[in-house]
Amino acid sequence: MGKITGFMEFERIEETHLEPQERIKNYREFTMTLADEQARQQSARCMDCGIPFCNNACPVGNLIPDFNDQVYHGSDEEALEKLQATNNFPEFTGRVCPALCEPACSLGLIREPVGIRSIERFIAEKGWENGWIIPQPPVSKTGKKVAVVGSGPAGLAAAQQLARIGHDVTVFEKNDRIGGLLRYGIPDFKLEKRVIDRRLEQMVSEGVVFRTGVLVGKTVPSSIQNMAKETVDPETLKREFDAVILACGAEQPRELDVPGSDLQGVYFAMEYLCAQNRKDAGDKSRNRFSAEGKRIVIIGGGDTGSDCVGVANRQGAASILQFDRNARLPDQVDKAMTWPDWPRKFRTSSSQEEGCERDFGIMTKRIEGKRGRVEKLIVCRVEQDGGRYVEIPGSEFEIPADMIVLAMGFSGPAASVLEAFGVKKDRAGNVLAETEGKNRFRTSAEKVFAAGDARRGQSLVVWALHEGRECAEAVDCFLMKEAALTI
Repeated sequence: MGKITGFMEFERIEETHLEPQERIKNYREFTMTLADEQARQQSARCMDCGIPFCNNACPVGNLIPDFNDQVYHGSDEEALEKLQATNNFPEFTGRVCPALCEPACSLGLIREPVGIRSIERFIAEKGWENGWIIPQPPVSKTGKKVAVVGSGPAGLAAAQQLARIGHDVTVFEKNDRIGGLLRYGIPDFKLEKRVIDRRLEQMVSEGVVFRTGVLVGKTVPSSIQNMAKETVDPETLKREFDAVILACGAEQPRELDVPGSDLQGVYFAMEYLCAQNRKDAGDKSRNRFSAEGKRIVIIGGGDTGSDCVGVANRQGAASILQFDRNARLPDQVDKAMTWPDWPRKFRTSSSQEEGCERDFGIMTKRIEGKRGRVEKLIVCRVEQDGGRYVEIPGSEFEIPADMIVLAMGFSGPAASVLEAFGVKKDRAGNVLAETEGKNRFRTSAEKVFAAGDARRGQSLVVWALHEGRECAEAVDCFLMKEAALTI
């Protein structure tokens, strides 16, 4: 490595960010990219550890020690080449990835791990700043046509890979803008949409065709965001294209099956987040999901719930309570017992840091209201017994609420879309497609493939990128009878 003793000389450097009370005044990104000297010092901490467990922990297999070394030596353009060899959109993961690589860092066993995600963002932004990230159109065309259903990270990664080697790629998106979860599920303060738009411009220059407002299939449940003005029959896609990739995500929200869940004021998280993102994008329609002046309760303790906390703070909620039916995780874990795996410990997100009350081991029994509008939740304390949540006797109590947001995760892709394609599903309701062997990523339907959350269920952006790239290789092999695409 560039500086053998760097890990002993330098402490971890966190990215600079605005203080909570300052950043909640708007929806802009509040985390700053590392300065040059900060990035050099951070990358100098990368150890010559022999076995880079960080590589194995990264779903896309980023060449982390390699680009760390190049950043330390000031070879930022070469670092970008290494990074883009495995990751189509490092500016996305450098902002929203939980950085599975960092707990696997060998230095993390004895000190704070290398800030890999912050270096990744630094490299990507250097690339855009210096004009190193440019379109990579194909040298020649194959004459093969591929349809991609869904424009989230899996669909975009697959589309870019396939377009770059000469296939004609069309991406179908049912909503009015391209980006899927990146566009409407992640708030601007974590990922400003200009970051997506500049990458889309590159993809258009590479030959990718985007069609928005098009629903592939007959319908989707009302609980799934759908802005489509046109529908396309799956059989039409299969007839007009040589291959189809289902990258439509796992958008079906997990519902709260209790009395009163249909009261006015109870919303799904994606409804809530999408409404604010559309407003931030300049849409003129009134945001009926605003939490301004309201007592808001967010059910679900994951990342989506945390994003809802951040939006509620910026909207001016009177109070915010986020609760989870799971028990509170420990503040610390034994690194020797968990490394290099992701440690299950208590964390406070940047949104939670901005202000909210949190509680654990709570389950909703019913929701009550007057004149059709929510007024309170009746909940109880629970404990786990053999995988079941059991009510603790005498623990029932009520929580006043003007608005409730359901952020309890997702149960899978829209069943109606999968049924329209006639693909088999696994026990969880996801598209059944293997990731190994000669039929990898192929579904039970002829020339139909699947990748991302539609295949694996609710997951991370970085896993979607990985699957999109891998699926693109499988599709290319299917079309050309040999693998021209190297992932």
